[in-house]
Amino acid sequence: MAVIDITELAGALAPRRALLGLDLGEKTIGVAVSDISLTIASPLELIKKSKFTLEAERLFKLMALREADGLVIGLPVNMDGTEGPRCQSCRAFARNILRLRDMPIAFWDERWSSSVMNRFLIEEADLTRAKRAEVIDRFAAAYILQGALDRLRNEGSKDAAGG
Repeated sequence: MAVIDITELAGALAPRRALLGLDLGEKTIGVAVSDISLTIASPLELIKKSKFTLEAERLFKLMALREADGLVIGLPVNMDGTEGPRCQSCRAFARNILRLRDMPIAFWDERWSSSVMNRFLIEEADLTRAKRAEVIDRFAAAYILQGALDRLRNEGSKDAAGG
């Protein structure tokens, strides 16, 4: 498999398999998981960055535990739509994962994920800065994954309606 367009992702998965969503930060990887109907994303775990092989090993273990078949990786596109060094790093992460295991991977524009989740955690959850730091990447991963799942669902609706 390879990196594919988000609209092709559902068709590339085995039936009744979940997806993991990733928010790749400089120090951590936020991980979220979907349900098997690809409807709802939930924050799952925070992986501390160290060596790529250890990160990949943990990711593969989570995939096995959650019966996940593919990944949605947040792509930190600049506000003007260009891709900088952080995007290149995310694309390199995907290529390295694919060297270890064949699976469908799609990218999702994450421009607003951290700021939206930060605002939510301040205004709705009333979390302190320290508590937000502990959960923000997992929640950002869930926000990224939920956006991708909503897009998949909308694409499925268009297909069913013949459009």
